[in-house]
This record gives sequence, C-alpha cells and structure tokens, in this order.
Amino acid sequence: MTQKGSVPDADKEVPHLSADEAEALASGTHGNPFSVLGVQEFEGGFLARAFVPDADDVMAVTLDGKSAGWLKQGAVGGLFEGHIDILSRQPLRYAAMNSSGAWDIDDPYSYGPVLGPMDDYFIAEGSHFRLFDKMGAHPIHHEGMDGVHFAVWAPNARRVSVVGDFNDWDGRRHVMRLRSDIGVWEIFAPGASPGAAYKYEILGPDGERLPLKADPFARRAELRPATASIVATEINHDWADSAHRAHWSKVDARRQPISTYEVHPGSWRRHADGSFMSWDQLADELIPYCVEMGFTHIEFLPVSEHPYDPSWGYQTTGLYAPSARFGDPESFARFVDGAHQVGLGVILDWVPAHFPTDAHGLSRFDGTALYEHADPRQGFHPDWNTAIYNFGRREVSSFLVNNALFWAETYHIDGLRVDAVASMLYLDYSRKEGEWIPNKDGGRENLDAVEFLKDMNKAVYGSHPGIVTIAEESTSWPKVSAPVHEGGLGFGFKWNMGFMHDTLSYMQRDPIYRKHHHTELTFGLLYAFSENFVLPISHDEVVHGKGSMLTKMPGDEWQKFANLRAYYGLMWGYPGKKLLFMGQEFAQRGEWSEARQLDWDHLDDPRHHGMQDLIRDLNRLYARTPALHARDCEPEGFEWLIADDTENSVFAWVRKAPGEKPVVVVSNMTPAFHIGYRVEMPGNGTWLEVFNSDATIYGGSGKGNLGEVVTRLEDGRSVAELTLPPLATLMFTLG
Repeated sequence: MTQKGSVPDADKEVPHLSADEAEALASGTHGNPFSVLGVQEFEGGFLARAFVPDADDVMAVTLDGKSAGWLKQGAVGGLFEGHIDILSRQPLRYAAMNSSGAWDIDDPYSYGPVLGPMDDYFIAEGSHFRLFDKMGAHPIHHEGMDGVHFAVWAPNARRVSVVGDFNDWDGRRHVMRLRSDIGVWEIFAPGASPGAAYKYEILGPDGERLPLKADPFARRAELRPATASIVATEINHDWADSAHRAHWSKVDARRQPISTYEVHPGSWRRHADGSFMSWDQLADELIPYCVEMGFTHIEFLPVSEHPYDPSWGYQTTGLYAPSARFGDPESFARFVDGAHQVGLGVILDWVPAHFPTDAHGLSRFDGTALYEHADPRQGFHPDWNTAIYNFGRREVSSFLVNNALFWAETYHIDGLRVDAVASMLYLDYSRKEGEWIPNKDGGRENLDAVEFLKDMNKAVYGSHPGIVTIAEESTSWPKVSAPVHEGGLGFGFKWNMGFMHDTLSYMQRDPIYRKHHHTELTFGLLYAFSENFVLPISHDEVVHGKGSMLTKMPGDEWQKFANLRAYYGLMWGYPGKKLLFMGQEFAQRGEWSEARQLDWDHLDDPRHHGMQDLIRDLNRLYARTPALHARDCEPEGFEWLIADDTENSVFAWVRKAPGEKPVVVVSNMTPAFHIGYRVEMPGNGTWLEVFNSDATIYGGSGKGNLGEVVTRLEDGRSVAELTLPPLATLMFTLG
C-alpha cells in the first residue's frame, strides 16, 4: 500500500461539497454523481472526491501506483475530498483504511463514458443492430484498466446503480451516468470481473426504490431460485460448423427435408437422482439419438432464463441468457456446434409475445410501464397473467429484434420458432368486448406487432443467410410465410394448426364413424399450399388432460398402435415439413410432465420399440426421397388419386417433384382388410412397396403386397390392385 505523504497544495482551501449534495450521495439519491465525484477540475488543477463507506482515511493513487495525495473527510461520513497532485485528468484508485485494516478501491467516477454519439444516434432511431454489444455487462479494457461496462435503458428513473459482488451490493457505490437523450444509464466499473453477480438498483420517477432488477441484456444468470445476472465474457468457442452453415445458406429450405424433434431439455432424460443433464451430457446422448432416428433438426422449448420450471421456458426473464439449469453459455455453444457437425440443425422456441411480471424482471422496469403498455387492455395478457410488449415503442422493438439477431450470431442457431404469434396479431385475442382498444383505423389488428414481426424477419433473413423463422399462428391471417416485400409477415414457415386439429379429430373417432367425417382429412388440402407449412404434433397436444398420442387413438391395444402407426405414415406422406414432440416417437403412454424424464422403459415393450423404428424409417425415407419433400410447399407436389371413398375410409394421393420418381401414399383408416383394392397409379410398371405401417417389424399384422405390385393398362390407365392392411398407411414408388 502507498505510504502516507504530504497533502499537495495544503494551503489551498478544500472545496467542500455542500451538505445537501453530500447527504444525497450518502443516501443514494444523487441523480448525477459524475458531476461531483471522481476527478474534477478546480482552479487550474484537480480535486478528487470519493464516497468510501467505513473508511477513516483515504489516499488518492494513480494507476501506476504513485500517491496523488490524501483526501479529507467531507460533510458526511464516508465522503472524502481534496486537491490531488496530477498534471492531467486520469483514472484513480484509492487506498482506504480503518481500524480493521486497509483495502484498495478503483474509482468508477474517474473514467469517461464508453458509449458514443453514434450509439446514441442509432439507439434513438431504433436501428441499432448491435445493441447486445453495447447494452448489458461487457468485460473491457478502458482507459488503462480492466473492468466491466454496464449499460441499461431506464429513461424514467431518477437514479440507477449497478450493485453486485464487486461493491457489496451497495447502491451508493456505482451510481450510473445518464445519457439523457436516449434514457440509457452506463458506468465502467474498474476491477469488476467475469463471474460477478449483479443487478440494477433503480429509483423510480417518484423516488421509490424498486425491487432489484436483473439485466435485460444479461448473457448469463444465476440458477433459480436465485435471480441475479452474472457478468459473462464473449463466447470462447472455436466453431467448426462452416460446412453446415454454408449448405443451409445456399439452399431453399422449402425444398429440403425438414423433420424436427421437439425437445424440452429438462425432461428428455435426467440423472438417476432427478437432476438435469448438462448441455455437454445432452450432446453425448441427444445428438446421436436424433441422428439415429433420422431427424434433421432439434427444436428446443425456450432455453432462455426463466424462474419457474412449469412455465416450460415460455415465461422468460432473461431473453439473452441460456438457462443456468443446463450449464454455462459456452456449453450451449458446444451443443449447437456438435449438432451442426453431424448435420443437425438447432431451432429455438422464441417468446416475444409476452413476459412474466416477476419483480426482478421487465415489469415496470424503471417504475413505469416501460417494456409493456400502461393500459391493461393492451399490456396485460389474460390467458397467461403476463405483460405484453409495447411493440410500438422503438426501443422495445429494437430490444426484441436484437435478441433474434443475438441468438443467430452468437450461438449459430438455425431457426426461431416464434411462439403465440396469433396473440400478437390481434388486439382482441382472448378478450371480450370492451376489454381491448381498437387500432387507429378502428380495427382489431395490432399494427405495431405486425411491423415488429416484419422488421424482425427482415433483419434476421437479411443478415443470416440460411436461418429460418417459423410462426406458431393459429388463424387465417394471410401471407404469414410470404416475404415482406410481397405483403407478407416475412416468416419462412408457419405451423399448420388446422392439419393438427382436423386430423387428430378424425383419428380419435371410432373407425366405424370415420366415413361421416371424411372431409376432416381432405379439407386441409384446399389450403395446404397457401403457406409454407410445418405439420406439428407438439408438446401442446400431450398435456393438460389431452392424453398422449397413443391414448388419443380409439380401439383396443392393437388398434391404438395400428391407428397411430397409420397416422404417422399419413403425416409423413402429407405435404409439409414434420415436427414431433419427444416421447411420441415411441408412443409414450402418459402425458408429458416437465418434472420427470420420458418413460424410456417403454422401449422394453416390442410395440413401443416398433413405433420408434417406424418413425426412424419414415424420417429416412422422407429425407432420401425428393418426391416426399422437395415440393412440400408447392401444389405441383401433390395430386389426389382417391379422395372420395368415404364408405371405406381409404385415401390415396401421389407426391411428386420435377425429375424424380413419384410416390403413391394410400391410407386405410378402418380395421377392414382389403384385397384387390383398385388404385389408378401415375405410371405403368412395377411399384415397390417402400413403406408399410402394418409391417411386423413395427408391431403390425404383416399384411401387404409382398414388396411390390404390377400395374396393368385399362383403357389407357395404369391400374394396380392393392392389398390394404387394416388401419395402415402404405407408400409405393415406381421401380
């Protein structure tokens, strides 16, 4: 520690801070401590002021260790001030002591700002696409010192401090500098380092002290139930996925095989003691499993930080932080890279529609409705008891757009599935008359949300070739998956909720009644190419009393399995990309619960193992057969062969792609066994039976066409007489 020396310019009068300002510093209510603390010019020289609670004596020291002079006690305890012996403005640290010992303190108020005028300009305009590099906590080297730069948007706050491990959670120690033009508070905290826990202490516009707030831009968070943010370094990972990314940047995703395995990372598998698997452990098991099963993509339920396990991640408080439940951010990067190196894409569920009202989150962040609307008719979601983002506020829209860009850039993710888009598009979503406010034209459309979604899609697609965005949108809103320049919302794909609803309604009926509901399977083809559709059997279909896919099926045990096998065959033969929630690939019997792992012991039963084999074979057939995927989103890829056999509940169609062999799909949705069932085929010759859901390897009865059928010409038409097993889907391709 620097030894005590003489006071420089001791004859000069020490310019004491007024008692009122000193008391404001001591009480943590001073709105601009940078104007009085740190290094200040005075009478051709410099003075220093520091607030060091519990110190009896304080010496100013330059960064190279030279004494700049002792400071004297100010108007309140802990305030020290005095002339210092330096020739130019420079950062300082302080040597403090009391009867218990001595310690060093770095002075944040002697450092200049980090943000600049161009940041102000682009932030104010709402066009800053690198906000995640500027806002939040970033370890940097600034004006000769290592430390952390903190920045947070709180325009209506009277005062904002960063508190954490580095200042004993004392809100008086690091009161931040306000950039008044943009409402952003910033401070460089010298000596702070990665791994430190922190939050923001905010005085609202009325001076009330708010609950400590987590950082909206935090890249890492504490493990729940703790809620602090953690200072994180940039991701230190040597990516090896260039081939994967180059492939997807060059192809049209609509014409590629996309079969997605939807996963909740906390309950796919768990350790024997019930604890979560880490990302590295999941990589060792989940990635090989998906490759073996033939899936092309993994879609995770939201992985960003969230306080409440039963929300499944859909009530997030840390949009920029991978959840601490599964390890540090670098481990998630390793997972994504590992998936890419074996050809698997990674899609994240993303939730810009709403956020929870937990005290440490975004709700009334600076004491006002900042991220949300003030009026509950616009800002409160009655279904989920959550707050709704104010999409019309450019700072909020920019926060969300930047988050989408962040995941694409930082973690190389391949896609974002945007949750609850319908709730964003309609002002009256789940609201009764009088519970919502019309738009400026008197309509029910949320025009601000529409513009936000367009801006997000333009930004993501414009900067990250190869990424896809997918809308969970359950209404008939037009052109969801059309480009913005063509009047669309700009998504790459849309979930086909109509397919899911209608086909499951049909399949749950006793086969004897299906002939009366034939159109539940044919109606969807009237609009199948109006959007770029994904066919989802998602987590929402196997929770909240809906049962599992197996228990939805009618009949005895054999029929339940047969129905489900036939349904999966129909789905993989139907136009549209595929999505299946974990556990449904082996016909888990029970509803999914986030609190435990899947029932993997089912695979000891040949019927469940057979279902797993069926999904694996369907995925592989779909991927290697262009007719089944290359025109999933275009009408030229589909043609009905039999759409009106209501009496037998038989459906037949052909899937096509230019220059490729066609595939004929035939589904028999009753237990009746048909021999000699006539189907006009789109070509003469031998047709190979490339899939049969009734095969014995899948648990079926083994009935079929012995591997092939040969057509004969009747009046210039190619006709095949098929054997149709009970409750089965078959696929044929021209040999």
